[in-house]
Amino acid sequence: MATTGEALTASGYIQHHLTNAKMCSADGGVAFNYACQDAGFWTWHIDSLLFSVGLGVLFLWLFRKAGKKATTGVPGKFQCFVEMCVEGVDKIAKDSFNGRNAVIAPLGLTIFVWIFLMNLMDLVPIDFIPEAANRLLGVPYLKIVPTTDLNVTLGLSLSVFVLIVFYSIKVKGIGGFTKELTLQPFNHWLLIPVNLVLETVTLVAKPISLALRLFGNLYAGELIFILIALMPWWAQFALSVPWAIFHILVIVLQAFIFMMLTIVYLSMAHEEH
Repeated sequence: MATTGEALTASGYIQHHLTNAKMCSADGGVAFNYACQDAGFWTWHIDSLLFSVGLGVLFLWLFRKAGKKATTGVPGKFQCFVEMCVEGVDKIAKDSFNGRNAVIAPLGLTIFVWIFLMNLMDLVPIDFIPEAANRLLGVPYLKIVPTTDLNVTLGLSLSVFVLIVFYSIKVKGIGGFTKELTLQPFNHWLLIPVNLVLETVTLVAKPISLALRLFGNLYAGELIFILIALMPWWAQFALSVPWAIFHILVIVLQAFIFMMLTIVYLSMAHEEH
């Protein structure tokens, strides 16, 4: 159990594992964790940043390595895996995206693999890395699953939202995008205010639903692992293994859903009405 030098109660243990390693600016210096409670927006979750950026770099390095070693002969196991990922996402992009854009398939691949790797950290034993960080580095708090941080999932979904707005304006123009927001679903000038409210809510709901869906599923999964860790040692294995096996499906499915909805939303942004 990762502690700060004293035994934790069950509720304290849960709270401990759900607390990010925070860094903020306070009184002209740098403060950590609970001293950052009043810092508001200007608080950095350094563990989420560390693991999300690190896993993104790992993804780029692994796929670049596979690309450089690709041969026309019999491929190795890792090359086969990479080729399956690339071909699978490319097929999904061609089937789901109605338009021409060379960015969509690479974007879908990046989203799927990156989110999958971040979700995969949920299968690492709860206390393994936080306890090592506490003992070796003196870091009392550490969350290793970036997608259990709403800031990370909102950041991903807001990036998708920016792309939706960008391609909507690029393909349809400012006038076309404005008409889409004001003349749907009721094509009458008297109902422009109603249309604007309905379409704005629909547009804003896309990134919010993306973020909350991914965050909610991974946060719930992480919480269940924490609750299992509170049980006697003989019950932990009996419960954690089946849940981990089931959670593998959640990990893959949530990465796939985020990628799929991104492609669908961008396809809708490319359609002219």
